[in-house]
Amino acid sequence: MNEELKQVLKEMIEEDTLAELKISNRPDLCDYQFDGTFALAKKMHKNPLELGETIVIKLKEIPTSNEKFVKIECVHPGFINFTLSDAYINDLLNQMATKEKFNITLPKQETIVIDYGGANVAKPLHVGHLRPAIVGESIKRILKYMGQNVIADVHLGDYGLQIGQVIYGLQQEKITPDKITLEKLSKIYPKISGLCKENPEIKKVCETITKELQDGNVEYQEYFKEILKISKQDIKKMYDYLGVSFDLWLGESDAYKYIPDVTKELNNQNLIQESEGAKVIHIASDTDTTEIPPLIYQKSNGAYLYGTTDLATIYQRELDYKPNKIFYIADKRQNLHFTQVFRVAKKLERTKNIDCEFLGNGTINGKDGKPFKTRAGDTPKLENLFNEIKNIFLSDELHNENYTEKDLDCIVNSVIKFADLQNSREKEYIFDIEKFSKTSGKTGPYILYTYLRTKKIIKNNEQFVDKLSKTIYNVHDRELRIKLLGLEDALHLAFKTRTSSGLANFLYEICVLVNAFYENNHINNLEDNKKKTDWVTLLDLTTKIIQDLLDLLVIEIPSKM
Repeated sequence: MNEELKQVLKEMIEEDTLAELKISNRPDLCDYQFDGTFALAKKMHKNPLELGETIVIKLKEIPTSNEKFVKIECVHPGFINFTLSDAYINDLLNQMATKEKFNITLPKQETIVIDYGGANVAKPLHVGHLRPAIVGESIKRILKYMGQNVIADVHLGDYGLQIGQVIYGLQQEKITPDKITLEKLSKIYPKISGLCKENPEIKKVCETITKELQDGNVEYQEYFKEILKISKQDIKKMYDYLGVSFDLWLGESDAYKYIPDVTKELNNQNLIQESEGAKVIHIASDTDTTEIPPLIYQKSNGAYLYGTTDLATIYQRELDYKPNKIFYIADKRQNLHFTQVFRVAKKLERTKNIDCEFLGNGTINGKDGKPFKTRAGDTPKLENLFNEIKNIFLSDELHNENYTEKDLDCIVNSVIKFADLQNSREKEYIFDIEKFSKTSGKTGPYILYTYLRTKKIIKNNEQFVDKLSKTIYNVHDRELRIKLLGLEDALHLAFKTRTSSGLANFLYEICVLVNAFYENNHINNLEDNKKKTDWVTLLDLTTKIIQDLLDLLVIEIPSKM
């Protein structure tokens, strides 16, 4: 669409990087707008309005401009407005309807490992585990949709202090490995974790158990295997409910066999130093604006920490998959930890060419602005949260349908996921269950309701799905078509920024326009077959786009609402 603008800027300033058209927020004035004149004018020491008028003259001299645009004009103080021809709009939409992935251009393929989920074993998933799982799954799907070779790894926290604490608790209660249950694990972990905070001696015992487990203690390994098996079953059940899946179900324990090789390479490069009995790696830089402490590679008692296993995991991934990039999705409060790990990885000869990127997420908060809790003050388990949303949705007198469990699960998922993904990944947001459960407003149920209602229209008129003519009939018709043309930009922005909020908001805006279209353009009883064909065909394309966007947002569609 902006080829002509690129051509003009290339001729004028020998570059076309600023040649970006944006959908106008004033559809009554134009369809697209170019505001790059201001940056260009500053660079060229010219008046923006005069420069804009010069660009318009040159654009009109290009023959294809007259085919695409019915009007190009420069307006004060230097914006260039573009109004597309009806025929060109419909030609682009026809291409979107007939070509794979709506005819979007895909970026160069790379191999990307994406690390998300990251739950600690031996305790049930709670609301704090939602964001990394949902955000990570959505980013994974966006990367795959954009043609990337993606490998998803849950990377469980399965070899840290919590395992030593649980083993200690199980032994105290004389529970043998074959008698371990999920219920017992969920009670023992918080009990012993609390004791460790109160009693340094118990904490020291748990640290010793953890170290001996890591060193291969046979008795502790038997406990560990059973804890891991039971925890994985529960974690998989919750992730399955959320539609979250992984290619790899590895954890910290799987990285341990690579630590000797990593240590050898670090020593060969003289990167490990002694500090108060511990082994550390200094990673501070002269350009740092805040203090970056060294990464503790090995504690004085010989135990390894998360930084060591994360580094060994990067080493393992380089050996197994040769990734160009590794993305990590976790609470943004872990930023310092990942800064330390990534800096060491850049120093290590084997992993120095991998681009590691931390995609931190904010917390889910309650109406009080604090991390989401139950009325009892606990962090709610995911299963309990799912049931609460289900009950709130069903309590609305408008929802008197006889839903299947599968349909209810789809709706509950839409409530959770759209509430989360419409917000910027790195920011906290308030989770208002009642608000997000409604079928009106900016909610998952609203999106699903819009889709299902539109699909019903198409089903009743499916014989009219064909090819768009050259005609656009009214403002509601035109606004929807222009919005659909923004799909490629929305997808590329999501891919570039590794975030789903732009897609979620783009999807919501489509649904708002679909509903306005529906209210103002009555199709079922329309006698004009040409107009009916155009409108049913337009809605058919729209629902296909909505369906793909819902999938990228990890939202499954119910059979009814």
